[in-house]
Amino acid sequence: MFVLLAATACASSNVADPSGEPRPAPTAPVAPVVAATDSPSTVVPTPVDPMATPPTTGAPTTTDAPTTTDAPPTTGAPTTTGAGAGSTSASPPTTTSRPYPNGLRNIRYCEVLLLSQVDGQYSAEVWNTMGHSECPQADWEALDGPTIATERGALLALLNGPRYWTLDEIDATVQLAAPVTSFAAIEMFRAATVELGPKLPDQSPYIERSVVRDTVFRFKAGSEVYELTDPTGRVYVMQSYSQQVDPTMTIDRLAALGGVLKVPTGWTFSNRVLGTDLEVFDTNGIATVIQDELQNTYQRVDVG
Repeated sequence: MFVLLAATACASSNVADPSGEPRPAPTAPVAPVVAATDSPSTVVPTPVDPMATPPTTGAPTTTDAPTTTDAPPTTGAPTTTGAGAGSTSASPPTTTSRPYPNGLRNIRYCEVLLLSQVDGQYSAEVWNTMGHSECPQADWEALDGPTIATERGALLALLNGPRYWTLDEIDATVQLAAPVTSFAAIEMFRAATVELGPKLPDQSPYIERSVVRDTVFRFKAGSEVYELTDPTGRVYVMQSYSQQVDPTMTIDRLAALGGVLKVPTGWTFSNRVLGTDLEVFDTNGIATVIQDELQNTYQRVDVG
């Protein structure tokens, strides 16, 4: 299953749209992929709050992704129709925004990723529900990946979600006029265009992937955090959890994952309540993320 971890935090889409012509299935194996959380892929900025992550083809079957994406809502966005349909003007002004006054923790979102291949290079447009809806389940289940791909002239349409934030706030540059479209009854904005390169990267759990984004993930004092620690002592804090592998997953069950996850030798899972705020930054515009086998997404906590 091809999977993209939507890493759409702070992008600025200036990559040409796909041609709109239907394309044959890729010759490369459609293996799990994390869009900007895989092999160094490039997020062509359309600033948003990053995500995450792991789509599936068709209606939500279970799978993995990306680069996290997760994108804060936009206002005054022009409407567009499909991958490559409609055009965008020069990059609009950007700002740092917190569109959810009560915080993002346990806020639900979904994404549709439209995969294309031009001149042997794969790319994906990432469309996100943040700021438009919390992805009603009935509407989400009504979406069909192959149908969307045909309508939008994409190689594949990948459904990523539902996912839920485990952080409280995101500081990210948000584009004020990102394109908006609807997939059946679900309205979304274009969070980013992700450049994947000449082949689809592998996405196995507990493997680091680089996400191009400029964000600060903030976990407030008093919030519970869920962390993976590798054998060298590097810590990865969960940014979002997924219901794609386990549709019954809730935030109340995350603390018990230590008895569920099959972490690699030398790795540990832990949870704790913060005594002070925790801020997780990218390093020189690159965030390092991993996923567990349930497709929950974590960002490495870089120090210094």
